[in-house]
Amino acid sequence: MTTPFDTAPGKAALDARPVPKTEDVEVWLFDLDNTLYPPSSRLFDQVDRRIKAFVQDFLSLDLEAAHRLQKEYFLEFGTTMRGLMTNHGMEPEGYLDYVHDIDLSPIAPAPALDATLDRLPGRKLIFTNASTPYAERVLDRLGLRRHFEAIFDIAAADFEGKPYPSAYDKLIAQHGIAPESSVFIDDIARNLEPAAALGITTVWVSHDDHRARHGAEGDHVHHVTEDLSAFLAATLEA
Repeated sequence: MTTPFDTAPGKAALDARPVPKTEDVEVWLFDLDNTLYPPSSRLFDQVDRRIKAFVQDFLSLDLEAAHRLQKEYFLEFGTTMRGLMTNHGMEPEGYLDYVHDIDLSPIAPAPALDATLDRLPGRKLIFTNASTPYAERVLDRLGLRRHFEAIFDIAAADFEGKPYPSAYDKLIAQHGIAPESSVFIDDIARNLEPAAALGITTVWVSHDDHRARHGAEGDHVHHVTEDLSAFLAATLEA
């Protein structure tokens, strides 16, 4: 079990960055799925199944072939959607509507995180490869929407989202973000790499999904936690 301020896997202690002091952080960038709610809720499993079903229907594949292509595109393009757009000319809007049409009941309101975000100074934004309507639904279910000044979604990134460096550049330009005074929190380790390259402090919300762990050994992972609320609470006390 990791503690709120474990360093990245395999990194030497001397390489670990100090915990960011809240007074030095101007902007907090938060991923959405499996970050603001616990992966143990298995909410994203619904999205995963609907992506697979979409690929199966769109390309007239059997289930096994659709599953294999879904994973290949995720690893190659960052999202299955981007792979379908690039290789098959798919229009993204219908895809996003379909894969995000899920039941949010597996996640519960997050009063502890709500209270911690209340205390956390600085601007707070959502940076997600999902759509804004879906992100708003999730934030409303969690009771957290009021904390975030904006949602930078896959459409804002011109449908080329994390981990494409262009998505981070667009986010920074659109919202006037100074990387050196920002923190980015995501559950997919490789999504942290472009942020770290820009000078943003990174936090990996660790869990056991192999896609989330891909790239977790790199120096771009500055901090690791399994409990976002605990990490932020401890940051407030640092």
